[in-house]
Amino acid sequence: MTTLDTLRDSIPDHARDLSLNLGSVLAPTGAPGLTPTQIWAVALASAIASRNVAFTRDIESLAAAHLDAAYVKAAIDKYGRIDCFFNNAGIEGKLAPTAEYDEAVFDAVIGVNVRGVFLGLRHVLPEMIRRGGGAVVNTASVAGLVATPGMPAYVASKHAVIGLTKTAAGEVAHQGIRVNAVCPGPVDTRMIHALEEQISPADPAAVGARYQAAIPSGRYTTVDEIANMVLFLCSDLASNTTGGQFVVDGGRTATGGAVTNLVRQ
Repeated sequence: MTTLDTLRDSIPDHARDLSLNLGSVLAPTGAPGLTPTQIWAVALASAIASRNVAFTRDIESLAAAHLDAAYVKAAIDKYGRIDCFFNNAGIEGKLAPTAEYDEAVFDAVIGVNVRGVFLGLRHVLPEMIRRGGGAVVNTASVAGLVATPGMPAYVASKHAVIGLTKTAAGEVAHQGIRVNAVCPGPVDTRMIHALEEQISPADPAAVGARYQAAIPSGRYTTVDEIANMVLFLCSDLASNTTGGQFVVDGGRTATGGAVTNLVRQ
């Protein structure tokens, strides 16, 4: 049984520092530093109670599907199976209205956030089908549920991730595989601070303070809080939960409002 406790025990505390928007997920001690163009993909294999394995891939090369096949093969070669897969890919792009949005930036965001997630599913699901079970958690966003003005590419990409999640969940549920999406609100990582700087280069801290004050919880979500939701969805505590979107946002979507709404033209 894949319990929450065994999942927790398999990942050291230091390894649960998710930097979602840099793609660093459940990375072990000693892992090399990541840039915004990298992602960590984590496969929790059959020795779930004692170890985890992480593989690095360059997001800019995601068009090369063999990279995804390589980290899946490495996990299978080492542990024989993949029980859980945290499919986490995301870059924010630039802040600009749809009528002015740069096409190359749009393509880059879609390439990472949608194609990257698709390729993860494309290469991990066959292994889970082969063994007859597993759990996948895709990283979507509250931007996949509500609009964020000035971020058309990011919003479109995260809506697409939710669509992929629902589609895959319906396809593999009868084979004992669950596919869900975690939808973080603003998380205290590089991405939200980069957006603050785009909105107000002269005083990004003021943007952050005003935005956090507008969130019912009064603060940004922490990476550990996202990790806890992912761990729950990977565990047997969520054994009949699939195709869902699980929001961790301090009440932001319950009350509306996005960071870009703070600035009026």
